[in-house]
Amino acid sequence: MSRQLLVPMDDSEPARAALEHALALFPDDEITVVHAVDELEAQYGGRGGSDGERDDEPDFFADVKSIAAEYDTTVETVVVDGTAAEAILEYAEREDVDQLIMGSEGRSGVSRMLLGSVAEQVARRSPVPVTIVR
Repeated sequence: MSRQLLVPMDDSEPARAALEHALALFPDDEITVVHAVDELEAQYGGRGGSDGERDDEPDFFADVKSIAAEYDTTVETVVVDGTAAEAILEYAEREDVDQLIMGSEGRSGVSRMLLGSVAEQVARRSPVPVTIVR
């Protein structure tokens, strides 16, 4: 029986490393890649759906699909509205995710200092195991 894994994704190397980690270690599990778009970004980039999911995909999802193809598999991709940690946790709960696998850093500098580490917020509040990949 396969498990449902969730890999939060932004356009960063740590996020790509987390995806590759998930694909390499869990080839038989279902992997969903989720990207959260915060409310301010959503106002300028389009509108979300009624369930918090969006129809438009970021350009880097093409890279995500290419990486999955290198591992002879496919992944589901989803874009959700909300601040990163909240949106990731809400999606994980709603979709009965078994484990999260995420990169250790997406933000840097002042943004990370002011907003905190998304990985840290998710790890502290997640009801399921979280693997943080450096």
